[in-house]
Amino acid sequence: MPREPFLPMLRELARCYQAFEAYSGAHVRGLGLTPSQFDIVATLGNTPGMSFKELGEKTLITKGTLTGVVDRLEAQRLVRRSAAPEDGRSMIVSLTPAGKRLFERAFAAHLAHLRLALGGLDAARMQRHETTLRELRGAFEAAPAAEPVPASAGRNQARRRKESP
Repeated sequence: MPREPFLPMLRELARCYQAFEAYSGAHVRGLGLTPSQFDIVATLGNTPGMSFKELGEKTLITKGTLTGVVDRLEAQRLVRRSAAPEDGRSMIVSLTPAGKRLFERAFAAHLAHLRLALGGLDAARMQRHETTLRELRGAFEAAPAAEPVPASAGRNQARRRKESP
């Protein structure tokens, strides 16, 4: 099977993401938050609040995980839920005063931490990296969706190849 020319790039992209997650996540956990909790607090910071739908779109948290993370932040009295003024069925999640204080402290500290790793990159280089990453994201978003192959189909095809003369 021929080697795909994009595999080294994808491997490096995955390694880059893993390195970022390890570096960022260790600092966030040192602040007493999980990465998902930090994502929500940082996203809600300097806003009047957001619906669950907006929060899900602006964070890296899946819908299934979002409710549990908000529940835990609410139990710590860092966020509150309230009915949306325009639609009482929809909930708005916002930072409490304690959550706002945490945001101001944790977000500034985390920016300083990230600056230690990224501060040596000049503005032009960061712009080039951003452009390249945007192009990669666009390639994935523009690609046609593949039809899922059932896991059993692969086993059946392999079994048929073994059984045929």
